[in-house]
Amino acid sequence: MAEREDPMAEREDPILAITFLYYRDLAAAEAFWLHLGFPVVIDQGFAKIFRVAEGAHVGLVDETRGMNDWQAQKCVQVCLRVPDVDTWHTWAKDESLPEVSKMFRNEALGIRAFVFTDTEGYQVEVQSTI
Repeated sequence: MAEREDPMAEREDPILAITFLYYRDLAAAEAFWLHLGFPVVIDQGFAKIFRVAEGAHVGLVDETRGMNDWQAQKCVQVCLRVPDVDTWHTWAKDESLPEVSKMFRNEALGIRAFVFTDTEGYQVEVQSTI
């Protein structure tokens, strides 16, 4: 049996990845993510795209103009792997970020982490390896 050629062999890899989150108050969300220290790298007016790591981006979208609607129940979590989770945890508490959790360990995953929420309830997890 002859081997099939890879139909994707000629494609180019993506140059960045963006996860879009939908907001009722885009200005408040933008201010919050700027406060976290992430820069806006693409400003489309109704969508603000922040670089959170090399090649990884979070896009904040005005739900009245985006492709999807705002949802009260969030089913998306943004996870940030950092070198020192303790420093981030101290900073998050000092800044009174919403709903900062206690630090927790997950031995099965090999991480230490905590979570907080942004202005409209999206959960952000910050973690380091054990």
